[in-house]
Amino acid sequence: MWELLTSTEAWAAFLTLVIMEIILGVDNIVFISIQTDKLPPEQQKKGRNIGLLFALFTRVVLLLSITWVMTLTTPLFNVGDWLGISGEWHERLSISGRDLILLLGGLFLMYKSIKEIHESVEGETQREAGSKKPTTFLKTVIQIGLLDIVFGLDSVITAVGMAEDVEIMIAAVVVSMIFMVFSLNFVSQFVNQHPSVKILALSFLLLIGISLVAESIEQPIAKGYIYSAMAFSIFVEFLVIRSAKNRGAKRS
Repeated sequence: MWELLTSTEAWAAFLTLVIMEIILGVDNIVFISIQTDKLPPEQQKKGRNIGLLFALFTRVVLLLSITWVMTLTTPLFNVGDWLGISGEWHERLSISGRDLILLLGGLFLMYKSIKEIHESVEGETQREAGSKKPTTFLKTVIQIGLLDIVFGLDSVITAVGMAEDVEIMIAAVVVSMIFMVFSLNFVSQFVNQHPSVKILALSFLLLIGISLVAESIEQPIAKGYIYSAMAFSIFVEFLVIRSAKNRGAKRS
C-alpha cells in the first residue's frame, strides 16, 4: 500500500481514472435524475440516494470480482454461424457475456429514452386523457438498479484497461461517486426545471444506448464524440435559456 501512495505512476493512473469515471458517470446521473423525477417529491431524494448507493455497490463488487468479470469477455456463441456469415463480420458477431449485457442494457436504455421522449412531447394529451399511470418507488429503483449494472460493467472494464491495482480502481470509483453525490441534486433540478434540457438529456441517453448496442457487436462509437456533441448542444441551450430570461426581464 505504501508503494502505491509514493508511486508517481499510481497517482497518475488514479487521477486519470477518476476523470474517466466521472465522465462515464454522467449518463448514470442523467438516468437517475429523470427516473426519480417521476416519483412523489418526498420520495425523490430517497430514490436518488438508493440509485447512487447501488451504483457504488455494483462497481465495487465487480472490481472485487475482477477475475470473473474478465471471463465475461470469453465468446459464448457466434451469431455468424447461425446466419452463415464469414469473414470480418463473423468475428464481430461473436457474442460474450459482456456483449449480452451491453446489448440488453443498450436496448433497454433506448426503449426507456424513446418512451420518455414520447411522454414528454405528448404528456399533456396523455394527462388530459387520464392514461398516464403513476410510477411506483420499487419499479423506479429496479430500473435504476438494472442500468447501474450495465453502466457499472462498462465503467469497471474501462478501469481494468487503465490501471493494474484494484486498490486504485476502487479509490477512483469512490471519489467519482462522491462527485456524483454532490452533483446529482443540482443536475436533477436543472434538468427537470427546463423541459428542453430534459429532451436533450433523453436524447443523450438514447445515443448512449445506441453506443452500447454498437459496442456489443464490436462496432464501438467513441464516447468522446457523443459527449462533445451533447456538451455543445447543452451550451447552445444554455444560451437560449439565458436569452429568454433577458427578454423576460426587459419586458417586465
